[in-house]
Amino acid sequence: MISTADFHNGLVFEDEGQIWEIISYQHHRKSQAAAVYRTVLRSLSSGNVAERSYSSGTKFREVPVVKREKTYIYDEGDSAVFMDVESFEQLSFPKSKLGTQASFLQENMTVLGVYVDDKLTNIELPPNVVLKVSSTVPGVKGDSVSNLQKPATLETGLEIQVPLFVKEGDRIRVDTRTTQYVERVKE
Repeated sequence: MISTADFHNGLVFEDEGQIWEIISYQHHRKSQAAAVYRTVLRSLSSGNVAERSYSSGTKFREVPVVKREKTYIYDEGDSAVFMDVESFEQLSFPKSKLGTQASFLQENMTVLGVYVDDKLTNIELPPNVVLKVSSTVPGVKGDSVSNLQKPATLETGLEIQVPLFVKEGDRIRVDTRTTQYVERVKE
């Protein structure tokens, strides 16, 4: 059994019959009131993201998780095909369970397959990926110091907000968990 005091990003636990992974959490305590843990969770069975609050000291069943390296090979309809690095076994995983993370997949990308009770339940991408900006509007001269943002389409088709100084053809680092711009990458 684990309690709210054991919370950390990536922790997998069971609550109300569902298996959840913690994406992020915050500990809140106001003067005389009991502490509360506010969490953002991902369901490993459906891929849905939910926000939940738990009072301090709440106990949960910890779920044993095994992570195995996989390589993304290609898309097959509504599924992504991965190859196990050790056994070379190929398996398909529904892109709907990956959500927006599916738009970060690139050929030969190394990911982690998350197994719960010897069943593949989720695919964990690297925290950051480097992608090329395929199209964006030009920035206005003199605005390169401000923190204004503009839309940019990446080579995988994903559209995100980037600073004005980012140009077409630039390679940028993007956070796969939040789909936000991190930095421009020098070549």
